[in-house]
Amino acid sequence: MTFYRGSELESVYQNALSDGFGLVASNIAEPNVLIGLMEGASRAESDLLLQASAGACRFAGNGDAEAGLNALGAYIDALAEGFDIGVFLNMDHQTDTEFIEFQMDEEIPSSVMIDASSESFEENVKISREVVRMATEKDADVLIEAELGQIKGAEDDLEVDNAFYTDPEQAVEFVDRTGCDLLAISVGTQHGVAKGKDLELRPDLAGEIRQTLRDHGLDTPLVLHGSSGVQPDQLRTMLRHGICKVNKDTRYQYEYTRTAMEYYERHRNSIVPPDADRDGRDTFFNETAWTPNKDHFDPRVGGRQIRERIAEVHAQLAAVSGSAGRSRYLETQ
Repeated sequence: MTFYRGSELESVYQNALSDGFGLVASNIAEPNVLIGLMEGASRAESDLLLQASAGACRFAGNGDAEAGLNALGAYIDALAEGFDIGVFLNMDHQTDTEFIEFQMDEEIPSSVMIDASSESFEENVKISREVVRMATEKDADVLIEAELGQIKGAEDDLEVDNAFYTDPEQAVEFVDRTGCDLLAISVGTQHGVAKGKDLELRPDLAGEIRQTLRDHGLDTPLVLHGSSGVQPDQLRTMLRHGICKVNKDTRYQYEYTRTAMEYYERHRNSIVPPDADRDGRDTFFNETAWTPNKDHFDPRVGGRQIRERIAEVHAQLAAVSGSAGRSRYLETQ
């Protein structure tokens, strides 16, 4: 069984902190991206950290987030057995404590990210601390990630117009008072579509936060949200400053849609009839000489193209983040 919980994930983070690499946390909502990520991580011999938002769970569950989480969890569990790497699941940008309690009771995720960063500092501390306490009281084998500062852009149901950088001293107080296992910080990245050349990144601030935490006896792994568009050299710089979890979502969404679009564009004439013969879908165009080609419109054919592209992208990202060749699971074989 290679679908692990919080205690195993914690040891991966400790290795990342000591060896200076990071895990690319990759969002999923449906099977093609999930399978592509597993294949890419396996090729790179990197442990795999998947992520699911509440919106992704609702999508997978046809509107029912709890059903979607159970479906995704069972699917991950079944597929992970076929790969010799550690597979983990983080619940990304969670705001509903009742749904978080359900996640813990179902014993599905490896970690949960409580996002109260849009609240005041005191309210953020209160909410984050409640989630940490919930995990402790339930004796749940799950890590808790929290966020301090705000990252510009839209993510699931959350939208922030202006970024607020994380203050190092406030980070110490926040971690100390909440007991969170990981801290997501704001250092200039942006949710959604962003270009690295346009971002005002502050790797120096990440380093200052890391050192200030350590000066107070807190060896807390740091998390970088909104990293789509961050260039490889920018990412490597961030990883040298205590970042050991890097979130990716928008990049996969783009690769998914562009790969599908390019495939169907190449085979347009096998799928879409000439303009004069657009009617007749229900009879497979009995009244025309033109016939669609199932070799090209079977969704599994395009799906395999998407899986392969996602695998390629994730393997590249694992190499950039330094997790390639460092699977803790493989090292114990």
